[in-house]
Amino acid sequence: MKISVELTLSPLQDDFEAPIINFIKKLRDSGLAVLENPLSTQVFGDYDKVMELLHSEIKESFENLDHVVLTMKMVKSDRSEYEPHF
Repeated sequence: MKISVELTLSPLQDDFEAPIINFIKKLRDSGLAVLENPLSTQVFGDYDKVMELLHSEIKESFENLDHVVLTMKMVKSDRSEYEPHF
């Protein structure tokens, strides 16, 4: 089963960029399809592979940051090729 996940990691600290960059780099290194924009990062792929990656990377981020918010949306399908039809 394929899924698409949209993530926004928001460290609640003055130096917020470094943890976000580290999080995105680890997602990129996974070999899964990753798309970034200024507001969020999307990960696309097989459910088990995506969830295994997210489990480890979210846990690491939460362990390394005192205060952090993670917003996540999931869709059951691979939307990596989506293009608006209008």
